[in-house]
Amino acid sequence: MTKRVRTVGAVCAVALAGGLLAGCGDDDDGGGGASASPPASPPASSSASAPSSSGGASSGGMTEDQRSRKALVPEAKTSYDQALKAATGAVSGSKAVSVELKRGSGGKPEWVTEVATESGKASTVRVDAVSGKAGQPQAKKDDDDDMKKLADRLERATVTPQQAAATATARKSGTVTAVELDANDQKKEIWSVDVVTKNDWNKTTFDVDAAERKILREHVDRD
Repeated sequence: MTKRVRTVGAVCAVALAGGLLAGCGDDDDGGGGASASPPASPPASSSASAPSSSGGASSGGMTEDQRSRKALVPEAKTSYDQALKAATGAVSGSKAVSVELKRGSGGKPEWVTEVATESGKASTVRVDAVSGKAGQPQAKKDDDDDMKKLADRLERATVTPQQAAATATARKSGTVTAVELDANDQKKEIWSVDVVTKNDWNKTTFDVDAAERKILREHVDRD
């Protein structure tokens, strides 16, 4: 009887030892239930990075300037030439010097224009880009030399800003957002015309000869 009890006890001990070894084997080879948690971590990491990648693709397609143009240009219900007409009408006997579409201090779109009389006396006139209403002209404090230079430049500019803009848009169809009387590196009077294309919201600047109405330079700003 005693021998039989000892045999049973030995069998139980072997079985117990086998169970412990099996448990140790699970811990070493990563199998069984313990292996379920490691694979769960990579999917979580992968899903966490997905929104960042997708967000970058959607917002990174355009530059800050392009997004700004996309937001501003459609808000302007008044065109550049309507703004110039309102500005020159606010200052008797004046001619257009420049016009540019900008975001006003109150967040509304406006055309910031500069007009000048034959003597070269310049004034800034802000025109509401929605209503087309011109604000109160603000005279610029230029000295006599600056006034004479501007008067001479206006006299040499036989091409109107509207003609220069038409020349630019004939080359590239789009919305005119700025026109400015200037001089290039060769000291030649030009109209600098900005044209924004709505398919990509890029801005192309054309230098149009202010006397011969020829395009002297074309530059695409993709920033």
